[in-house]
Parts: sequence; structure tokens; C-alpha cells
Amino acid sequence: MGNTPEVFNWDQIESGRGFGSGYSKEELAKYESMYSETLFVVEEKSVVKGIVVDITDRDVVLNIGYKSDGLVALSEFRDLEGLKIGDVVDVYVENQEDKHGHLVISRKKARIVSAWNQIKDALENDVIIEGLVKRRTKGGLIVDIYGVESFLPGSQIDVKPIRDFDVYVGKKMEVKVVKINNTNDNVVVSHKVLIEKDIEEQKSLILNNLEKGQVLEGVVKNMTNFGVFIDLGGVDGLLHITDISWGRVNHPEEVLKLDDKITVVVLDFDEDKKRISLGMKQLTAHPWDALGEDVVVGSKIKGKVVNVADYGAFIEIISGVEGLVHVSEMSWSQHLRNPSDFMKVGDEVEAVVLTLDREERKMSLGIKQLSEDPWTKSDVLTKYAVGTKHKGTVRNLTNFGLFLEMEEGIDGLVHLTDLSWTKKIKHPSEVVKVNEPLDVQVLELDVENRRLALGHKQLEENPWDTFETIFYVGSTHKGTINTKNDKIAIIELPYGIEGISSLKNITKADGNHSEVGESIDFKVVEFSKEDKKIIVSHAAVYQVEEAVEKKAKASTGGKKKSKDGESDNSNASSNNAPATSTLGDLEALSALKEQMDASK
Repeated sequence: MGNTPEVFNWDQIESGRGFGSGYSKEELAKYESMYSETLFVVEEKSVVKGIVVDITDRDVVLNIGYKSDGLVALSEFRDLEGLKIGDVVDVYVENQEDKHGHLVISRKKARIVSAWNQIKDALENDVIIEGLVKRRTKGGLIVDIYGVESFLPGSQIDVKPIRDFDVYVGKKMEVKVVKINNTNDNVVVSHKVLIEKDIEEQKSLILNNLEKGQVLEGVVKNMTNFGVFIDLGGVDGLLHITDISWGRVNHPEEVLKLDDKITVVVLDFDEDKKRISLGMKQLTAHPWDALGEDVVVGSKIKGKVVNVADYGAFIEIISGVEGLVHVSEMSWSQHLRNPSDFMKVGDEVEAVVLTLDREERKMSLGIKQLSEDPWTKSDVLTKYAVGTKHKGTVRNLTNFGLFLEMEEGIDGLVHLTDLSWTKKIKHPSEVVKVNEPLDVQVLELDVENRRLALGHKQLEENPWDTFETIFYVGSTHKGTINTKNDKIAIIELPYGIEGISSLKNITKADGNHSEVGESIDFKVVEFSKEDKKIIVSHAAVYQVEEAVEKKAKASTGGKKKSKDGESDNSNASSNNAPATSTLGDLEALSALKEQMDASK
């Protein structure tokens, strides 16, 4: 078709003198068969090879071996530079013959069909494809593979998170087809799987050659509160926070940052679990080796508080060298408080070295040793001599008494029995509260054993010396029944003291029992100043009265008998016998009781 053929004139063909008019039927059939064999059988909707036979300004003429040539728009060949006659290209047969009898073919559709066939083959045979990143889209990138736009999710770009997708636009990238959606003609590809494959190979190589003590270079991949994950070139290792620095590190970000290249040493690894423990501080000398020889037990040092715990505080002397100040070594006070009451993180403090073990790299410190021990002061014997009076602060309450802080480091015990002369105190909280002041008197001092016995009631005279002259045996007093149980009753007597009576001794003369809250007379039957105990009886009151009555009657009867000549000088009379005993006639009643006891 490069040369223009002469115009064919149909009018010159006469009737009966057309094509094949000079041949017999046998010859015509023979030549038609030979012609048919020269034609290529073309199937519609298929891709075939075509030869460029002509190129015009608008079209490309292609011979596909069919009875007619096909035309394809020149615009479909823009991707082919230097297209020339004789080149072979793929074309898609859309229609063997349209309404005008023309062959309809397309190179564009041939490329699409061919691309999809290649994509399907790549998925089935795990083929790596080189694509071109065309643009960024929501959640990932659009990659051109074989002329088909595929989707590359952001999570499939790399093994590490990608912050900026735009850096990949316009660049070539190797990918693998991971999913085809035939319904929507969607293709999903991944670049990450290729990296992971390489990583697995590198990982196996690294793990096979890994040894403890091996020094490696890695990149900070991720940070957590407990440590840093280091990428060793295909395999991750954990650099624990305690292995970052010899000094105290609260968070890895204080020392490292993401994407830092660091040198680490292999501390341990588990081949089965593929876990690798790394260290960074181990590549430097231990700070304890640099600790000066002048640091010895008893020497004073200065440092910074780096941690405060419930039991004490850690003082950093130099980076990586710390000493513990136990809470008991912060103050001479025996009442342990929270270390945060004394210091906080960041404080610069001075301390004394109490113990030092360079091999174990341990050190204990003390702060109270910077001041004099109050128990060793020269004036302690005179200041807290027996009988001296002081004011202290209540620090602790117990079932047996309370501890009083006289000054920092010197405490004293006030026993429960030394709080009051008269009250029956079951717990010191009935008298005083923690942190309240209390006046006391020193009862006993033992400097060697650091003991100080104190008393509160001793600030007043012992009322039992006076009570002994008032509540002597045989005296009668008005009392009120406070409480009673199945055995005894507690009686409130004058002056706020208490007496004890058995239940049978609170029985009235008429046989009825006295009740709680009732006030009646009681006679003292026993008094003990040492035990601070008074035993009383209501029954003894009316029993004495009955005895007096009987005695008076007996005396009256004897006097009548003496009228016959016997003289009676006795002034005793039943009318003069007291109804109850009073302080004025206690001696007579006591003598009477003795006579009654003797007669019994």
C-alpha cells in the first residue's frame, strides 16, 4: 500500500465477464481454496501480532494476516519512539468487520489485556515487577505496572512507619502483586514483602554469626519506657534502659533519639525465640573504677539526690556511682518518717560514708552522722536527770503507753500506769493524741541503753497518801454504782476514785439488788495504796447497824437486872447509837467490827 494502485473501473466489467470468467468451475474452486489458505484465521476479542505496513499523519496501517489491513490511531503509539514500517506490535481484535466492512483493531486494548495477563502471571508465579509511582492517594500510593494503575498501601511501603509518602512519587519501585479484584479490576501490590524477604535472609545470616560480646552497629528503631529497640540490619535487639548508661536514666529519650546510629554489644541472645539483648554502657569503663581512693568509710562526700524511695534515697556521687541513705540514717529521731520529708530529687546533699564495698560496688551513706548524737552529749545526764521536768511531743501510741520525743534523737516512754493517779486508763488515746505536747517528769535514765522512763501523773502529788486517811477500813461513804457484771460492781466514790464490790455486797437490807446509777452508802472493807485498790460493801453498813442494835438491846437488858442491888455506871444507850457511821465515829465502829469479828 506504499504505492498508489490504478483506479479500478467496475463499469468496464461486462456482464458475464467478471472475476474468474476465464476459468472452469474446477479451476475456480481450486484457486479459491489456495487463496483461503493464505489468509490468517482471526478471532475476535483476542490479541494478535501485527506488522506496520504504513504510517500516516493520523494512523498506522497494520497487517495481521487477515484479508484486510487494520488502522490504529497514531496516538496509541506515543510510548514507542522511532516506530517504523516493519515493526511488529500487539493489537487487540475488536471486530473482524464493522458495518463498513472494515477490520477494527486497537493497540491500547491489546496493552491492557497483555498487562492483565502479565499481572495474573506475576501473582501466580511470585514475579517481582518494576513499577512507576505516579501519585499519592489516600492511604498509600498509585503505582503503574504494565500500564495498569495499582494500589500500594502505606503499610506495605516499608517495614518501618513512613511519615512522608511524597518522597516516592515519580520514582521507580519494585513491587509484588498480593491481591487482584477481578470484579473491580483492582490490583494491590506491596514493596514491604520484598524488604521482609531480604530481612529474613539477613536475619538468618546475622543470627548464625551472632556471639556474646560481639560489637555491632545499629539504628534506633523504637523507644519505650523500659528500653530501646535497635535495628541491627534485619534483626531487632532490645537495649534495656538499665544498659544504656552507667548513670541513672529515667527514660531512653534523655540519652537517645529515633534513627540514631549507635554501637552496641551483644549481652545475650535466644536462638529459638530470636531475642537479642544489647548493651551500650558496657562499651565504656565502669564509673566505680574511677572512684577516688580518698573515698573511704567515715569520709564526707557530696552528691545529688537521683531517687527517693519509701526506705531511703539514692545519692549520685559521680555519674554511675550511687550510695543509699536509709531513712534510719537521715535523722537521730527513732520515729522513722518518709524520706521525702527530708529531701527530694535534684537536691544537693552532703553525707558520710558508712559502708563501702568496691568489689560489690555498694555504698551506704548517712546524713545524721553530720551532727552529734544527742545521747552522747555531755549534758544529757544532767539535762534528763531523774526528777527533772520537761515538755515533749507525742509521737506514737501503743497499748502499753506512749512514746514522747523530748528532742531529735531522744525519746521517752510514758507507761499507761503513769498517766493518771486515779483514772483507769485502757489506752493512752483517752488522754492524749499524736503530735500533742505533754508535760512529764523523768523517772529513770539509762544512757547506755538509750532508755528514758517518763511519768505524767508524777507532776502532781500522789492523792493516795491523802486517800489513805479518808478511805480507811471501816469508813462509810456515799457511792454511785457505775457498772456491774456477773461478778463485781464498780462504785464511784468521792474525789473521783473508784471502788470495787462483789454483787452480794450491794444487796440491800430488804434483799433487793442495787441497780446501776443508784447512790447508796458503802463501807470500806479493804484499802491498798500500793495497788490503788479500794474494796467496799453496802451490806457491811446495815450489818454493822444491826450489830449495834443487838449490842444496845443486850446492854439495856443487863441494866434492868442490876436494880436488885447492883450499880451500873455505863452511859451506853440504844438511843445514842448512830444510825450510820460518820467520820466522827469511825474509830468506835472499827472497834465494834473488831469485837464482832472476835465474837465470830
